[in-house]
Amino acid sequence: MKNPIISRILILFFLFNLSCSNRKNFIEPKNVTPWCIVNFDALERSPEERIAMLKEMGFTKYGYNWRDKHLSEMKEEFALAKENHIEINSIFLWLNAKRDSIGKLSPSNERMLTILKDVAYKPTIWLSFSDNFFKELDQEQSISLAIDFIKFIKTKTDKIGCNIALYNHHGWFGNPYNQVEIIERLPQDSLEMVYNFHHAHHYLDEFPEIVKKITPYLSYVNVNGMRKEGPQILAVGEGDFEHEMIDLLMDEGFNGPWGILGHIETEDVQKVLEQNIKGLKALKPKHQ
Repeated sequence: MKNPIISRILILFFLFNLSCSNRKNFIEPKNVTPWCIVNFDALERSPEERIAMLKEMGFTKYGYNWRDKHLSEMKEEFALAKENHIEINSIFLWLNAKRDSIGKLSPSNERMLTILKDVAYKPTIWLSFSDNFFKELDQEQSISLAIDFIKFIKTKTDKIGCNIALYNHHGWFGNPYNQVEIIERLPQDSLEMVYNFHHAHHYLDEFPEIVKKITPYLSYVNVNGMRKEGPQILAVGEGDFEHEMIDLLMDEGFNGPWGILGHIETEDVQKVLEQNIKGLKALKPKHQ
């Protein structure tokens, strides 16, 4: 007759090894999405050059951040990406109180949304607010303003066919607890979250708690090397906390999609992406 203690140990050993095998690759570099590669590139690549670079590196998706100067070639870039079987799966929408208000967006933001009407693949809009919207407001006023503004944005994005994900930048809107509250007060709108490590330095001590709050709403996580003292942008693998942060997310059930940054304006973005891929390959699951 089998010893029940030994049988239990064998079962636990099997489950432990199964968990390790399922996560042995941690984050697959071939599956990550480059972000901040359009307006952060010392070579200032054209759409054709950017698509060629991404194909050479083996990427099949990327996110489109932009400045005014890119809008004249944005539609062309979306078409080129489609022709080359590359998906532009996200686009940044940055709102600033100096230029944007409920009922009237800045000319650049209006133009960007107008262009999206004519593109074949509809990216998710990564939405963020400048802190100048909330400086003089208390918590409830800030929540109310954010909700009202998001409702206004949705009247535009719903017509285009784009979903919205809240993007953590700095300030009040970059606080993940505030974003969760906004999402939970708009359940009918199916809002999601994008969590960026490079805007999370102030929340490192709270991250184990934050992970539990945000995981149900996460649609993307952009990873970055993380040190408490900075710098803000650091290659994956060169920090002290990104490995633990990724582990916590995986333990809570988030397994991607993941993004990496090209967020250095003075460097060739391909080299920056290569540094991040190298760092990802060096990371190992905590159980391995």
